[in-house]
Amino acid sequence: MTSTPSDLDIAQSAVLNRITDVAGGLGIPEDAVDQYGRYKGKVSLDYLDALPPNPDARLILVTAISPTPPGEGKTTTSVGLADALQLRGRRTMVCLREPSLGPVFGMKGGAAGGGHAQVVPMEDINLNFTGDFSAIGLANNLLAALIDNHVHHGNALDIDVRRITWKRVVDMNDRALRSIVVALGGPANGFPREDGFDITVASEVMAIFCLATSLEDLKERLGDIVIGYTRSQEPVRARDLNAHGAMTVLLKEALAPNLVQTLEHTPAFVHGGPFANIAHGANSVIATRSALKLADYVVTEAGFGADLGAEKFVDITCRSSGIRPHAVVLVATVRALKYHGGADLKTITDEDVVALAKGMANLDRHVDNIRTVFGLPCVVAINRFDSDTEPELDLLRSHVASLGVDVVLASHWADGGAGATDLADAVVALCERPSTMTFTYEDDMPLWDKVSAIATRVYGASEVTADTKIRGQIRDLQMRGYGSLPVCIAKTQFSFSTDPSLRGAPSGHSMNIREVRLAAGARFVVMVCGDIMTMPGLPRVPSSNRIDLVDGRVVGLF
Repeated sequence: MTSTPSDLDIAQSAVLNRITDVAGGLGIPEDAVDQYGRYKGKVSLDYLDALPPNPDARLILVTAISPTPPGEGKTTTSVGLADALQLRGRRTMVCLREPSLGPVFGMKGGAAGGGHAQVVPMEDINLNFTGDFSAIGLANNLLAALIDNHVHHGNALDIDVRRITWKRVVDMNDRALRSIVVALGGPANGFPREDGFDITVASEVMAIFCLATSLEDLKERLGDIVIGYTRSQEPVRARDLNAHGAMTVLLKEALAPNLVQTLEHTPAFVHGGPFANIAHGANSVIATRSALKLADYVVTEAGFGADLGAEKFVDITCRSSGIRPHAVVLVATVRALKYHGGADLKTITDEDVVALAKGMANLDRHVDNIRTVFGLPCVVAINRFDSDTEPELDLLRSHVASLGVDVVLASHWADGGAGATDLADAVVALCERPSTMTFTYEDDMPLWDKVSAIATRVYGASEVTADTKIRGQIRDLQMRGYGSLPVCIAKTQFSFSTDPSLRGAPSGHSMNIREVRLAAGARFVVMVCGDIMTMPGLPRVPSSNRIDLVDGRVVGLF
């Protein structure tokens, strides 16, 4: 009896094209590719900037129902769809986020797709890749060091050490670093103060990196970062510390998008990696804009469920960049929908049409949000598993059809692009339908009203609450001129509510804002809700327990 090969086994057995050949297929000359070995490279920003726009390019956004422990396969579907479009003779690229080492060694293992729908080289992408995250962490921590250094050497800006808001970052889950005290050990080490770490993907530098449109825009945004306040409560910016130039130098190589390939040699940009539960959850604008010049169909994904990822893609990324998706793919699985309907994880593969029928409320709300709130056409992609039964699939097909939305079964995990050609055909047809994307809220709405709009229109909440201190901070940001910025809600990805245990489509709940963070350089305001942490912890049995090097080969990486 043979065992099913792991994602890593499949990736390691693949025969890859040299990255210069992948680039050549897009018309990119070899001298415009900075090679990182044989199979990955960065494409010159100067070359990409000089490319003419492609008015016929179509952007497809892949999102999903609310995440569950059984999984949905959003990245796998993104890759499988791109391969299928390529099989159908469409010039295609896929744009994805870079994995964070926190989840790789924590809960998820790998994050480059799965089965026969992966981006490769899988080990490199999941581990150190081209060093982008290191550069982002260094830029973030340079600013942190300059803040404490400025205070130590006289504090000419009169920074109030009690009101320093800038945190250090590390690309690893580490709960012990959430709240710390720095500068202990006497006068030579500075002034002791409370501090803390975020995970690198939650850094404002990461958000700026992914929203910047050029090196010049990157530098301007870095200079706009508000690191804290003076004793007279005036904002202090990174440019006041003359930090933004050096930070840009650290990021200048990283800003060029990373070119890799899928198992079927479809070109892929994998660049940037903010989480959607604590940040805005989309790959870099530079990568997506560049792909839209190089290809006729571009597949990108938004992190976690459509209530977080797709909402932020529309209200933050699209608002900032002018990018507009032509179609949306909503990924779901039978077993995930059964989980939302109350099924137990131990019996999730057993046939259960009752739980499936109940769980489809989660899918219904996501479909309604995409079509009604965001004004975008969508197709439901069912990522098929062997445990799915015909009665379950029949119920799902008929239910989705009753919503007036196409539903397509796809088997890309097992069959690669060939298993998603029906989905590719549906997406091509969907891209030709006229649509006008709409935002959840208008720019001129007050910050509080923007949060309320998301909570009530997208999450199904009845109200937004906050204590007097938080309300005062929001009013202060409004008065300081930041009211026109979009909001980025940090909350659990597992529920429409802020309670991760509430499955399905809860309604009438209250959403409490417990923290407010200004991201002036990224140009949005973060509203932290519920118990979400911007520095995650490791689980009881982390994925690192399985990861090892055996006879020179990485094992256990998903």
